[in-house]
Amino acid sequence: MLVTRHLIKLQSCLRLNTADTFTHRLRKAYSSMESPKSVYVTRPDVAPIGLDLLKKECNVTHWSEAKPVPREELLRNVQGKDALFCALTDKIDAEIIERAGPQLKCIATISVGYEHIDLNECKKRGIRVGYTPDVLTDATAELTLALILATNRRLIEANKEVYNGGWKSWAPSWMCGPGLKGSRVGLFGFGRIGQEIASRLLPFKPALITYTTRTERPEEAKRVSASYVSFDEMLGESDFIIACCALTPETKEIFNSSAFGKMKSNCIFVNISRGGVVEQTALYNALKEKRIMAAGLDVTTPEPLPLDDPLLTLNNIVILPHIGSAEINTRTEMSRITAMNILAGLKGTQMISEVQL
Repeated sequence: MLVTRHLIKLQSCLRLNTADTFTHRLRKAYSSMESPKSVYVTRPDVAPIGLDLLKKECNVTHWSEAKPVPREELLRNVQGKDALFCALTDKIDAEIIERAGPQLKCIATISVGYEHIDLNECKKRGIRVGYTPDVLTDATAELTLALILATNRRLIEANKEVYNGGWKSWAPSWMCGPGLKGSRVGLFGFGRIGQEIASRLLPFKPALITYTTRTERPEEAKRVSASYVSFDEMLGESDFIIACCALTPETKEIFNSSAFGKMKSNCIFVNISRGGVVEQTALYNALKEKRIMAAGLDVTTPEPLPLDDPLLTLNNIVILPHIGSAEINTRTEMSRITAMNILAGLKGTQMISEVQL
């Protein structure tokens, strides 16, 4: 559309009779042309809707492979760009932002988390940052319930027995695990995702749902019949503990040897937040020594988890490759919102979801 408008302006110039007027109008037409903004996208495999929206108004370039962009590639291609469409796998630090140049107006990440972006550097340079909360809440809550059930009912372990010959016959105590009914479930974190997890737990008839946050949320808790407890109380009394918090300096490795030591021996620990909230060596030791019963993880440190990581040697753990939001409609909407955040950032209008710097 920009090209069409430019051609119309030039055609109007060509209709003029005098050379002086033609030159004047031509210069005016060129000076009024607004060059399309340039956007670099760090992955080509996001849902097409996002790329299509950007391509209507911007010059879009992207990394060519369906895997995280190498840092040197990102450093090379971010130069001169007005906006950056990135993912959790991209470390957008001061070096990347400096390399982009002073014209960089906004960075939008296709994720609810934004710890991979140097927010202090963005604030210093007046760069706006967009992200995608809310849209992935339901998908992540669904995945959490699936992970809980896969862990407590030992689904992965049992499935392997079908293929390796371990399934001989029915046995009364074989592959038994604890149920949710009558259990006490603790939620570490009680934001949007935590609340949706709690609402999905209710049909399983737990005896009690508790939560721990920096600030009590009585109205939200009332809707899902949850009660506020201290962190230590949650650790000591819960049959299931679900980490669904943000990764902050306060929550980093909060689930450490001390925390696991306070849990019940029949406790099942589930983490769908960030790998950084867990000290993984401590988790491995707690599982290996049966100080807790089992664990289910959708997030780890690092990601992907190396194939020689000791956690992969254990039978009492289920590990997923960070697929909390991997639901088709959710990922499509995340792509759309990221693109709309970029367009708003370039135009100076309100983003759908913006990090307050």
